[in-house]
Amino acid sequence: RFLSEVTRGCDISMLVKEYRICMPLTTDEYRIGQLYTISKHSHQESDRGEGVEVMENRAHHDPVYGDGQYTEKRVHLSSKLPSWARAVVPRIFYVCEKAWNYYPYTVTEYTCSFLPKFSIHIETRYSDDCGDNDSIFNTDLSEEAHEVTHLDITYDEIPERYYKSTEDLRHFVSSRTGRGPLKEGWRSHAQPIMCSYKLVNVKFEVWGLQTRVEQFVHKV
Repeated sequence: RFLSEVTRGCDISMLVKEYRICMPLTTDEYRIGQLYTISKHSHQESDRGEGVEVMENRAHHDPVYGDGQYTEKRVHLSSKLPSWARAVVPRIFYVCEKAWNYYPYTVTEYTCSFLPKFSIHIETRYSDDCGDNDSIFNTDLSEEAHEVTHLDITYDEIPERYYKSTEDLRHFVSSRTGRGPLKEGWRSHAQPIMCSYKLVNVKFEVWGLQTRVEQFVHKV
């Protein structure tokens, strides 16, 4: 639905990239961890009266994907913006997140309360493989090749402020499963292994700024 709407005007383009994130888990294990992580993140982001506000959470049926769950959230971010940004954005600022979860397939849309021409659309498919499926997304976008990036949860560099030694998978060993630590090249021999395939569409319909903003969002 989203793709058909945004591509209806053929003169409007958007920057599409695919990201593949492998993990030493099964898709069933990941589903449990995903629920825990979402709850933990919402709690961590909620302070000083801000954070994640759940607007809607209900069962949803799709004729193709079957029964699932629809959620709509507002992520309030005003106090988390840098000072230069707070000077130019409204005092009450939030990101709207709409998600349709038909695990192992999900769709997530992000929009901004004061930027109606900005949106991020993410299709995610979870699969028990090592990220080598080049046809997992059935989309018209296949006519035009998009960039594919493999993200390594262990050896990709991250900013120092996000680093936690207790979460460094080069040294971590799971007491429950005995998995770890992950050595260089772990994706080629780890068992079990799964991949989160994410097709990310960023659109910012402002002439003169579109390319710069869309590239910046993907970089982040």
